Amino acid sequence: MDLPQITPRRTRLAIISTFDELCGIAGYTRALEKQLSPHMDVTVFDLDQFLLRSPHRRVRQQADRHIQDIARALPAFDFVNIQLEYGTLGLTAERILRRLGWLLDAAPAVSITFHTMLEVNTGLRWGEAGAALARLLPHRAVAAMVGGFRDDLLARRAYALLRRTERRKTLRLIAHNRRDARLLREVLGFGDVSHHPLSFVSAAESEAIRAVARRHDFPQLRHLPEDAKLIGTFGFLSPYKGFETAVHALRLLPPDHHLLVFGGVHPQAIKRYAAIDPYLEQLLREGRVGRSVLDVLREEGAGGLRLEADAARVMEAHPQDLGPRIHFMGVLDDAGFARAMAICDTVVMPYLEVGQTSSGAIALALNMGCRVVASRTRAFLQLARYFPDEIEFFDIGNYAELAQRVMAEPMRDRRGVEMPFNTRTNAEMYVRLHAAPAAAQAGR
Repeated sequence: MDLPQITPRRTRLAIISTFDELCGIAGYTRALEKQLSPHMDVTVFDLDQFLLRSPHRRVRQQADRHIQDIARALPAFDFVNIQLEYGTLGLTAERILRRLGWLLDAAPAVSITFHTMLEVNTGLRWGEAGAALARLLPHRAVAAMVGGFRDDLLARRAYALLRRTERRKTLRLIAHNRRDARLLREVLGFGDVSHHPLSFVSAAESEAIRAVARRHDFPQLRHLPEDAKLIGTFGFLSPYKGFETAVHALRLLPPDHHLLVFGGVHPQAIKRYAAIDPYLEQLLREGRVGRSVLDVLREEGAGGLRLEADAARVMEAHPQDLGPRIHFMGVLDDAGFARAMAICDTVVMPYLEVGQTSSGAIALALNMGCRVVASRTRAFLQLARYFPDEIEFFDIGNYAELAQRVMAEPMRDRRGVEMPFNTRTNAEMYVRLHAAPAAAQAGR
């Protein structure tokens, strides 16, 4: 008599993350759900940013209830994964830690995917504060000092909370680069640590996107000649993105090169009654967009020019006005970003060094087989260890080197090439780390 075969039950995985948002973490979680759904029963709990980031007392109470409602649902799952970006849980360390603690207590087994890695013993940021003071920006100096103290306190308490969790239940940690994995394992002493770069689309998916992506899909580009060279930058507008470096580089490139800015002001950065976002205004000013010679003289000084004798000249458009060559393409969804990268000749990532540990935009560009030229930040250098010779680097802020890199021949054609770290290896890691314990399999 043949005994019936027992099919192992699929692991029930809860993922706690932002999801219905135009942000990098939400985009990664949407990609991760797609990667894992063939192997697990995945449920995503969306962190409501309207509630969780509100400063109002009544809304804060609703935010606490929102997290408590999620926590009450977690015992029904085999494993809980938290896509941890501290700020998505609240505006202050106290709220973040309280809400994180509720989730950790309720999870039967838990994994943490770190999107920000806070280091301990950073102390006050004297160097950053000094640099701000040297540029006569005292408010930034104060923010650096306070921010360093706050991050150090948050890091110490968050890691202590995770150590207590590790002593009581299964805890697995996931970093997005080897350096952060070593920090968690060798410095902070956690036992079960894995690492894998962000992965969004497979080589086959990227080729399918490239097969249908056209420049004419974007109305702002329809007037450009077919042989125009397109340089793409991606992400919400923020000073740490360094987009002004790309603007400066464009001035050194031939007229057939155009800069495409895919992104916009972050919803959290929109201020009441502000006529224009300060960083957006800076980009327009750097590009002399819509400015006459007189406008620039007012901003930078006349330099001895006799305004009376040259009245007609100073009213003309500035000869370095890059307006016709800078195209603001707006905020796109996940599919739109991938199509946008597919039409670019070069994807440029001119970020500043701000301690960031990963970037969804550069990971997607590599997944899409794009030519990627990036500033030499620690995060990008760590990413290059997974993809040797696939990123072309330039020194942070060196727009002359960036222009020369763009003009040079690409190192290789990466289209359609499956990288050694990809969506398949990412899914394999998550499946391995979140296999339901045998006792849980037998008990349900």
